[in-house]
Amino acid sequence: QVQLVESGGDLVQAGGSLRLSCAASGSMLSINAMGWYRQAPGKERELVARITSGDDTTYANSVKGRFTISRDNARNTVYLQMNSLEPEDTAVYFCNMNVKKTLFSRKEYWGQGTQVTVSS
Repeated sequence: QVQLVESGGDLVQAGGSLRLSCAASGSMLSINAMGWYRQAPGKERELVARITSGDDTTYANSVKGRFTISRDNARNTVYLQMNSLEPEDTAVYFCNMNVKKTLFSRKEYWGQGTQVTVSS
């Protein structure tokens, strides 16, 4: 089994910064894509940022230029640096990883979520 543990969520004022981390542990060969999603109250979960094993990145239009996703393969960890935070960024943030379990199998895993609240 693979577990994802997130950290870094907090209450911050608009214009501030936060750095989220998500570390994977357990049985795996490697990790393919890693990503961050968020879900605000009453809204569907949406992709925030994604990074492939080749370090190609994708961002939601709403966070481009403000958020940066990165990964540390040695630590099986993905980060989300969030700058110039806005009240609209308030949500529960979830990390997601596509894990290569064996030579022929992959599986998606999700973290438990970390709350980010941005006050105006």
